[in-house]
Amino acid sequence: MPTSTGHHEPVIDVRGLSYTYRGRTTPTLENITCAIHPGDRVGLLGPNGSGKTTLIRCMLGALCPTRGSITVAGMSPRAAARRGRIASVAQRCQAELNFPLAVRQVVAMPLDNRLPLWKRPAAPDQARIDHALELTGADAFADDPIGDLSGGQLQRALIARALATEPAAIILDEPLIGVDPIGQERFAQMIDAIHAREIAEKGPDKALAILIVSHDLRAIAATCDRVLCLARTIHEHASPEGLTPEVLAEIFHHDVAGIAPHHHPGCGCQH
Repeated sequence: MPTSTGHHEPVIDVRGLSYTYRGRTTPTLENITCAIHPGDRVGLLGPNGSGKTTLIRCMLGALCPTRGSITVAGMSPRAAARRGRIASVAQRCQAELNFPLAVRQVVAMPLDNRLPLWKRPAAPDQARIDHALELTGADAFADDPIGDLSGGQLQRALIARALATEPAAIILDEPLIGVDPIGQERFAQMIDAIHAREIAEKGPDKALAILIVSHDLRAIAATCDRVLCLARTIHEHASPEGLTPEVLAEIFHHDVAGIAPHHHPGCGCQH
């Protein structure tokens, strides 16, 4: 399905962003301009070392651009993160399995981490938790210990935790690492279901924007409508019909060029 929300104000608005780490002369990101709108499902594709993590950290407010600007839900990324307007799910981490908590308790954590474990969240927050669990299918194992979950179940629980704050945008970082083909198919179905539910319940001007970050084109092709290819600079691939075979061929050609910079002639992309 092609993105249908491009006429609305961006949730994430990046303009001329560059970032250079201290002590380096070559920027990790250079003149990045892109916009992610409500209801968008956007893939950020790039090889290791292309700057994906740096761009994510800028979007989450952990890094401030050296040049240019970035806003999230009309505010600074740091303010958006504090208010729960942007959420992220990092690559699967063993630390998540060490929580001596049930899934429902883990999902509740971002809403008020000051509550004692024995105290239930207020009714509006409980409704958000229930909705996030149901949306991801994690309600089926909501009372199980987080450490007992399979890889696919853990992924659903962590996405539910990110959704519990009702963010305007969610970033999923390499969500399919270590996931088998059946799990990959279920993940794509879950993203489709979340997207459709958000559009139906909130409308296209307020629906959740989803950014999936990966180095695997297959993971992005199965779940996204637009692709941003990143290798220090950025190039966008899209069409009114979504990710058609022709667009995928263009992306693949560009991604190979990004991995092998000496082959830029013939790439056909403008940065």
